[in-house]
Order: sequence, then C-alpha cells, then structure tokens
Amino acid sequence: MVTSDLHAFVRANLPAPPARILEVGAGDGELARAVDGTGYDVLAIDPEPGGANVQACGLHELDEPPASFDAAVAVVSLHHVDPLAESLGRLATVLVQGAPLVIDEFDVGTFDTRSAHWWLDQRRTLGGDEQATAEELVEEHRNHLHPLDRILEALRAHFDFGTPVRGAYLYRWNLGEHLRPPEEELIAQGRIPAVGARVIARLR
Repeated sequence: MVTSDLHAFVRANLPAPPARILEVGAGDGELARAVDGTGYDVLAIDPEPGGANVQACGLHELDEPPASFDAAVAVVSLHHVDPLAESLGRLATVLVQGAPLVIDEFDVGTFDTRSAHWWLDQRRTLGGDEQATAEELVEEHRNHLHPLDRILEALRAHFDFGTPVRGAYLYRWNLGEHLRPPEEELIAQGRIPAVGARVIARLR
C-alpha cells in the first residue's frame, strides 16, 4: 500500500529532478507510477512483477552500466532480497557516488506475538479468513525474511546511514490507513513494538 506519508517520504528524499531512479522490489509498480513522469525516469524491477511497468529482474541480475542511477528506492523489499550482500554490491555499482538509497522496511526482528495478535484481530474484523496463530505468523516471517539488523550490516559495505526511524507499519499490511492512529497509540503505550523502519543511506 502506497500511503500518502510513504509517498511524501520518498519524494522528500529523492534528488531534484530530472533524475534517473531505480526502484527495487517494485511489486505492482504503484509507487513507480506515482513518481514517474514528475521529472523522474524510473526503472522499476522485481523478480515477480505484478505490473506492466515493472521489469522482471532480481537486483543481483540487473544489467545496467555503472553509475546509471541518481537514486534508488526500496519499499518493503530488502527483507526479501537474495542473495543480499551480492545484490547490494550490484546496487552500489549502478548508483552515482553520493546517491541516496531510500529505504522503507518491515523489521521482522521486532515483529512479535503482540503485534501479530493485533494484526490478526484487525484482519478478522475486516472479514479476512486468517488461519495462522500469532506464534505461527511470527515464526513463518522470521524464518523467511531478513531482519533489519542483517540488512543494515550488508549495507555498511557500501553505504553510510544514520539511525533508523521506527514507526507504525502493520496498518499498511492488508489493513488500511484508518488503522494507523490506533497502531501508533499502541506503540506509544508500549503495548506493541514499532515494526516499521525508515533509513536514508548514501553511497560512499
């Protein structure tokens, strides 16, 4: 789900147009469509594309000349990327020096049974037929996704970045923007963790 705050976050951290942008793990291409044509030339890639404007390509397979892109965007995608270190190395070669990598992530390392229970409750209230238990959901995701710490460790070989800014994310996972305030309130009360994280990295 490309929410208004996500779109604003991405646009605020891109270089001024005109610029060529790489979107990693673009899915159905919704974000690329929103950014493309506003002075940006966007190449959206995904190993399993869901939109006509997305090229079927894994990051480590990207066939582009060195320093081809002025920035890159990775929205809820780096936790899927495999092989992680090789892929980020390839990303470093196709970016110009100093280019920003705009990262929005779901941190599976902080996703716990409290947050899984809350998400499952909201899905069922919305009519979803969710069969997994909270414990099963956490185990499944931790077994298959890279936690944020692992992503940041791989990034350090090529990029500089500050402390991730953590916040709400679950409302974007098949729920809806109307559930953002309740999720943020629970985070503020310490009842569920902030599983969203945003980072701006820059290629050295």
